[in-house]
Amino acid sequence: MNRALRKLAVLLLLMAGFWSVPGSAHESQPGLLEIRQLTTERWEIVWRAPIYYGKSHPARLALPADWRPVGEPSVQRLASADLRRQVVTVPPGTLNGSVIGFPGLEQTITDVFVRLARLDGSEASQVVRPSKPEAVLRGERPWHVTAGEYLVLGFHHILLGIDHLLFVLGLLVIVRGNRMLVKTITAFTVAHSITLGLATLGYASVPGPPLNAAIALSILFLGPEMVRVWRGHTSLTIRHPWVVAFCFGLLHGFGFASGLSVVGMPRAEIPLTLAMFNVGVELGQLAFVALILLSYRAMRTLEFRWPRWAELGPAYAIGSLGAYWTIQRTAMMF
Repeated sequence: MNRALRKLAVLLLLMAGFWSVPGSAHESQPGLLEIRQLTTERWEIVWRAPIYYGKSHPARLALPADWRPVGEPSVQRLASADLRRQVVTVPPGTLNGSVIGFPGLEQTITDVFVRLARLDGSEASQVVRPSKPEAVLRGERPWHVTAGEYLVLGFHHILLGIDHLLFVLGLLVIVRGNRMLVKTITAFTVAHSITLGLATLGYASVPGPPLNAAIALSILFLGPEMVRVWRGHTSLTIRHPWVVAFCFGLLHGFGFASGLSVVGMPRAEIPLTLAMFNVGVELGQLAFVALILLSYRAMRTLEFRWPRWAELGPAYAIGSLGAYWTIQRTAMMF
């Protein structure tokens, strides 16, 4: 199984070259628009546009024509986003049904979370997708609508996080046997679920730059282990891959939590939305594993053959990417 998986990994790594910009594992970080009621007619608008591939996000905020600005907006450049604050007056009774546009969002892979908070304490949230870059404001919505949106957010977060997927791919190449595969994936799932919950609920935190460097280091770590497998050698990682999956899974869980740190969660729905986001992450991870295993079976059926030396390609590619990201992200800390 390992030999065919190594061949498959070559194809997936070639695809990854077109899928992701090196070193930019979370360019799909969602944007956030917060609309907070200050008085009967005054509302504060906070637009957080994530940095997109090192540049300002191409999406713009287009408020309804009858929302009148009060004073000048404040604009602040943060490490990971552009932050714009503006107070506006909204004619009484017209908020529901108002349409907010995000021109330029259709050119990206970025979702935008829209959060609405009223003076009476009620909250509502919705997700704006690039395929339909506008939000129609409403009152509170059924719980299952919000839950579904957080599930999709988690699914997208894992599938667009190339560093997480490369780590899973490296584990699949190292693992021997279906039983060990289930044990390893389960260990990774349990570990990142623990830290995802702790980080989201505010019980633990890791600064972003060191965390990203450590995640890159976990990918670099798997490169030499894949070479050992190819040479027929053994190590603790090869004998007990679930241990490594659990340890590094704790780090990756903090990375998954970054998808929620930007948008936050409705206070009254934290248990539900946290659970659904985690379910979305798991579904995305299982979809990726299923794709690899199905492709592996197809390659066996077609008797796809490559030179033996080409089987080392995934190990050197994953190790090199891990090394590059580790150096790049470490340098960014200074």
